[in-house]
Amino acid sequence: MLQKFLTKKNIRKTALVLADILLILLALLLCYNLRFDFNIPEFYTNGSYAIQVALIFVITFIISFALFSLYSSLWRYASVKELISIVYGITSGTIFAAFITYFTGTFIPRSIFIMMWFVTIIFIGSLRIGYRIFRRLKRSRFMGGFKRVLIVGAGYTGNMVLRELQENKEKTKLQAIGFIDDDPGKQGMKIQGIPVLGDRPCLLEVVLSYNVDEVIIAFPSAPQKVVRQVVQACTEAKVKVKIIPGVYELLNGTVQLEKLREVEISDLLGRDSVYLNTEDVAGYLQGETILVTGAGGSIGSEICRQIKLFNPKKLILLGRGENSIFDINSEFSSGPSDFTIIPIICDVRDMDAMKKVFEQFKPTVVFHAAAHKHVPLMEDNCEEAVKNNVFGSRNVVELSDKYKVKTFVMISTDKAVNPTNVMGITKRISEMIMQSKAISSSTRFCAVRFGNVLGSRGSVVPIFKKQIAAGGPVTVTHPKMTRYFMTIKEAASLVIQAGAMGKQGEIFVLEMGKPVKILEMAEDMIKLSGLEPYVDILIEFSGIRPGEKLHEELFTNSERLLTTKHERIFIMEPDEVSLKKFQKDVYNKINYLIDGKGSIQEKMINIVNN
Repeated sequence: MLQKFLTKKNIRKTALVLADILLILLALLLCYNLRFDFNIPEFYTNGSYAIQVALIFVITFIISFALFSLYSSLWRYASVKELISIVYGITSGTIFAAFITYFTGTFIPRSIFIMMWFVTIIFIGSLRIGYRIFRRLKRSRFMGGFKRVLIVGAGYTGNMVLRELQENKEKTKLQAIGFIDDDPGKQGMKIQGIPVLGDRPCLLEVVLSYNVDEVIIAFPSAPQKVVRQVVQACTEAKVKVKIIPGVYELLNGTVQLEKLREVEISDLLGRDSVYLNTEDVAGYLQGETILVTGAGGSIGSEICRQIKLFNPKKLILLGRGENSIFDINSEFSSGPSDFTIIPIICDVRDMDAMKKVFEQFKPTVVFHAAAHKHVPLMEDNCEEAVKNNVFGSRNVVELSDKYKVKTFVMISTDKAVNPTNVMGITKRISEMIMQSKAISSSTRFCAVRFGNVLGSRGSVVPIFKKQIAAGGPVTVTHPKMTRYFMTIKEAASLVIQAGAMGKQGEIFVLEMGKPVKILEMAEDMIKLSGLEPYVDILIEFSGIRPGEKLHEELFTNSERLLTTKHERIFIMEPDEVSLKKFQKDVYNKINYLIDGKGSIQEKMINIVNN
């Protein structure tokens, strides 16, 4: 029992309580001397009276300190927030002491209460802040400017991190002081002379006990639970945390310290890594002429980056934004390449221009990623949404069929399910155009439907980052709003994989995991920035915008998901009756959208529902 109590944490708390008792008694003695000009009357120096007064102040102050968490705060990181807690604790303690003296009949001069409040704040505050200053001076003296690093994970990657830190010690000014690992067999052991100091549950205590400046999560593809636990402990201790890149970024069996990065919101999603069936993918991409529309966008550019790994013959980067196409073309042209890169500035809505592209370059694989995606913006610009998302898609679908493209993959969205906004309706109509053409075409058509993509231009992540950088507030539409999220790399990988499975107009639905609360995402991003939600950065609710849903869906009640050989990709079994009705007069329905009569929004809803 005694051994259980004698932990470093309990010993520190006991020492702090004893120090506070001593300071309270010193403050009490000083206040009486000041009150009576250092000539205290005999009545107040009487032993029983002095003991009674001392007990009143000590008991009320210590209980009040405990209630305001003064003994669970991290005093080596004391700040304004902790000082405010001290003021609250001493104020309540003073009030409690006054009540006790009133009910017990103990006479204490009223000025003593005022003086005790003021003097105790100085004494107790000085102890906490002085401790912090002492620790910093001690650390800078003995570390010689080096930062103390704790490595989470004492496995193979953790060993590589340690080796790199030791070999580059003078350059990085980082010194490893220990490991954290959950393996019981490693507890108390040393690795290259560096001890394993404990497991994850005691991470915070280790960080505080050993004056850690930075924590490195040293195992690739760390589970969300692990990352979140480490981030929470480091946020509480106001310590930086970095994470090792994924396995594919580790070069030649070594860890490059410059590759270490800050933990990002994507690390907290809790999603497993995506593995491509390279044999299937290479089978339809290798040696082919591949056209990517919207190649300068977030998804389109990442699709291009992953395609180049499969040795295509030609890669056509098509988009109407010259800056974005220039950027992706410059990225690909900066190094050696075994295939031809063809940048083209072209609008998918221009049928004649697109026809020239197909005639000249004869693509054999098409990834159609060009689309307008911003929901509120498309509500106010519905004609442009129809022209780009519907007519542009129709053009690319028709040309792919006409010029005998082998494989066509369209990027769709979860907003096409039971659509309530212009963007979602246009994407659903695009899916139906593709499916109707697939029935009689030799081209293998398919579409891929997924939710929001972290880091894309339409994502909330860059918006939140800007708001946090500006000091807030961070705006969230609704406290209960949820969305499906995946990373850009994950989305592009699954799109490419789905292209290997498409046959005749299938709509593939990507496994998106659990919906994420936007409010929780905002709170996590604020914490990852080293700040505290609602204290350092406020969160405000702006209300649901036109066309937005509180929760998104991945398929309708009339659609059924079928499994595929890839565990993260499902096939949506379409409503064949609706599709055949749509196919009969598909182009009449499209022309009906722009005949100048009536509301475009109402027409689109009629097309989807009828």
